[in-house]
Amino acid sequence: MPYSRIDRQQSQSLLRPQSHKMVFWRKSEPTPPMTKKRRMKLLWSYSPDWAITIILAAIFFALNSVPGFKREFSLADTSLRHPYAVHERVPTTALYLIAIVAPFVLQACVNMITIQSWWDFHNATLGLILGLAMTGAFTQFTKITVGRPRPDIIDRCQPIPGSADPTYGLSSVAICTQTDQHILKDGWRSFFSGHSSLSFAGLGFLTFYLAGKLHLFDRRGHTAKAWIALTPLAGASLVAISRSMDYRHHWHDIVVGSAVGLLFSYFSYRQYYPSLGSPLSHRPYAPRIESEEESGLPMHNDPHSNDPGDHSSADGVDDVELGDGTVERRGLHHLEDGWREDGPNQPTHS
Repeated sequence: MPYSRIDRQQSQSLLRPQSHKMVFWRKSEPTPPMTKKRRMKLLWSYSPDWAITIILAAIFFALNSVPGFKREFSLADTSLRHPYAVHERVPTTALYLIAIVAPFVLQACVNMITIQSWWDFHNATLGLILGLAMTGAFTQFTKITVGRPRPDIIDRCQPIPGSADPTYGLSSVAICTQTDQHILKDGWRSFFSGHSSLSFAGLGFLTFYLAGKLHLFDRRGHTAKAWIALTPLAGASLVAISRSMDYRHHWHDIVVGSAVGLLFSYFSYRQYYPSLGSPLSHRPYAPRIESEEESGLPMHNDPHSNDPGDHSSADGVDDVELGDGTVERRGLHHLEDGWREDGPNQPTHS
């Protein structure tokens, strides 16, 4: 049966109203444990993801020590004359708690309350950290290459008394008398806001995770689900706004940083979860290894079930591995299959 027909039949059966109650999810059935061999194979198949995530996180922290480019500025620019806030409303430690720890803990709680799947917990954790690592590395790289002055740069700089812009030019870091090199170096990292990007990356991923579990786009219009799913974005917005209140960033920096964080969080979410409009949005993608009888992921084979948790096709072609409540990955099991001239997905002609 063609994919489009299978998908259409599943969607119609799942989206058909079953009751007037607001049902968000269905828990997975318990299954036999995996064999040790298959478990190791499963973990090894995701080692590249974890390796890339760790490398990106290391790049994020390493770039923080790079001096970076320092763009020239005008002493007459009033947008750069704001006072330097010694105490930030959201310091770095609080940012990490908000953007990393809070989403991790809340996702674990949601998993325990809803589908209770260790595989969902793995995918949620990997997706969250990957999104944060990508956002952090990209943010730091942009900051040190753009070198835009912060709104409080003149107060940070402490220019030589009597300094003025050259007749035909702008001032540079050479006029600064600031002795704290960390404060001075950080003054040229305005674009774009790291607090904004990281908060929207972490809490944005949590928003997508909640939206998937709650079936936010199931065409039933439950406002309560929208409020629950979007609440993390309100927290991210408050963090972003605080950067303007502390005069750490221009508004452009905050808007761009927020958009970048949200974009990376959605990208990482879709690596491990189906579309938010999918009838199976509450389930993670199945492992990348082929299904086996000993895998502990048995297939559901009752094509006549009216249970909205039944997602098998009408002709017995199974699209969901229900053992751990996962959604089958469509396409290639191995990337090199697509490079072969006679790969498994090549059309046959009779």
